Amino acid sequence: MKTLSVMIVDDETPARQRLRDLLADVATEVPNAVVAEAANGLLALAAIEELPVDVALIDIRMPKMDGIELARHLAQLEHPPVIIFVTAYDAYAVQAFELNAIDYLVKPVRAQRLAAALHKVNYSRPPMAPQVLAQIQQGARTHLSCHERGRLLLIPLPEILYLKADLKYVTARTASREYLLDESLTHLEQEFSERFIRLHRSVLVAREAIAGFEKSATDDAETQWQALLRGIPEKLPVSRRQWPLVKSYARQFSS
Repeated sequence: MKTLSVMIVDDETPARQRLRDLLADVATEVPNAVVAEAANGLLALAAIEELPVDVALIDIRMPKMDGIELARHLAQLEHPPVIIFVTAYDAYAVQAFELNAIDYLVKPVRAQRLAAALHKVNYSRPPMAPQVLAQIQQGARTHLSCHERGRLLLIPLPEILYLKADLKYVTARTASREYLLDESLTHLEQEFSERFIRLHRSVLVAREAIAGFEKSATDDAETQWQALLRGIPEKLPVSRRQWPLVKSYARQFSS
């Protein structure tokens, strides 16, 4: 049996130590080696960039980036680890995991249950579907991610000025650069409705990124409104259909 490389992700030091001890206890039955530990999702993603792992034991409730969001980013890796969630009893999470055949451990974790979960890792199975994880997650993500030149890049939501759909991809624009996302603009609008507002069918703009509005004449001399953005010179057109929805922002800047 192959020795499994394991990463433990939990914000509580005693919880990580307990999992490490339990993994040592079951190592004869299921050979394993702990190769990385992390106190939150951001640190876990940084660690796995340096050292790929076979299985990740991930706590759900963590600061900065919770376990469900971490799993959504890990699913984009070329060779994602098998994920086993570790949670204090949460009826919603447990029900969702059972409905979607996602393996989980309930705290306090027992050695026998941990061994059984690790045994499953040795059987080939597809990674978790991103849409399933999206349904399970409560609340919006703190970061978006994209694959670029073999690396997984994280984009903090507060840095994104706008999101623009282009064919099968969505471009996320920050003050410094653009990122290509393999996501749906419609789904992004639903998840981040409090942060972004739609300017037209292919563009969402961060509410806080709007610096003002101005009128411009199109080629046929028809007047059109454009949104001015903070931090970049680019201007975004506002469709006539969407203008009534964003007009309140125009009033704020003209007053």
